[in-house]
Amino acid sequence: MRLLIMGGTEFVGRAVADDALARGWEVAVFHRGQHQAPVGALDLRGDRTDSHGLAALADGEWHIVLDTWTGAPTAVRDAAGLLADRAGHYVYVSSRSVYRYPAAGALTENAPVVDSSPDAEDVPYGEAKRGGELAAIAAFGDRTLLARAGLILGPRENVGRLPWWLNRIAEGSRVLAPGPRELPLQYIDARDLAAWMLDAATRGLAGAYNVVSPSGHTTMGELLDACVRVTGSDAELRWTDPAPILAAGIEGWTELPIWIAPGEGHDTMHRGDVTKATDAGLRCRPIGETVADTWAWLQEIGGTAPQRPDRSPVGLDPRREAKFLAGLTD
Repeated sequence: MRLLIMGGTEFVGRAVADDALARGWEVAVFHRGQHQAPVGALDLRGDRTDSHGLAALADGEWHIVLDTWTGAPTAVRDAAGLLADRAGHYVYVSSRSVYRYPAAGALTENAPVVDSSPDAEDVPYGEAKRGGELAAIAAFGDRTLLARAGLILGPRENVGRLPWWLNRIAEGSRVLAPGPRELPLQYIDARDLAAWMLDAATRGLAGAYNVVSPSGHTTMGELLDACVRVTGSDAELRWTDPAPILAAGIEGWTELPIWIAPGEGHDTMHRGDVTKATDAGLRCRPIGETVADTWAWLQEIGGTAPQRPDRSPVGLDPRREAKFLAGLTD
């Protein structure tokens, strides 16, 4: 199999490249040169936001193109249009952010999506991803697979959610643990996402799929307990009901990564229906494995995870956490 990855040097793209190379596939990665290409992959350079940035793709044929682009849909439009006659299948890493908010719990792939266009330039994330979907479909038609991922975790994470929890818990002392412990989570390990996308594309699957674990594959309690276990920390998890956390103005998802208080937002992010993907072979490794492998990777790189320039750092300021914990009564 010949695979072209639009990206391929960071997080999800790198997980795809590693998986494909392990299968013995011929892999080409098209990127801007800000990170090293995986060993064994053909290194193609270009900036797809530049008017002549796709020159390195003027020649070549591929069985599968996999695109991780998160910016303006026009970049997907131009790349997909250029490759439509020289590639068999186009896999676009999309997002469940394409659904209109608020979305009902257990939302399926048939839920209403936001309005967008392949020609959109500067639009919010959800509209950008929906525009990218439309651009891919316009070029490849029924040869397009849309992987609508949700929360993505695992080694090489460059958003910082799981790395923040691991580093915070590794510091020890009392840690604000947002409850309830049994709060169900829905996420996907980047490596499981990569494996599913390659398998699905090989089988010729097309259309939209919600590609995250079943809701409750793990819980907030299991996640943080795993962080304590793999770091060997003496941290004391101070489990706290959502009400006082929200009353203090502490934000879920950004200040307390991954966690969203029970309610509309949580249902949208962590209670989606993934029956279509699981029926199509999606398998998700245990949270303990994802946490342990992410911690091992953090140790290899010195403890500080890379940060995507288009995302704000996450995590609760230590002074705010200490002040909030000091005000709690047992």
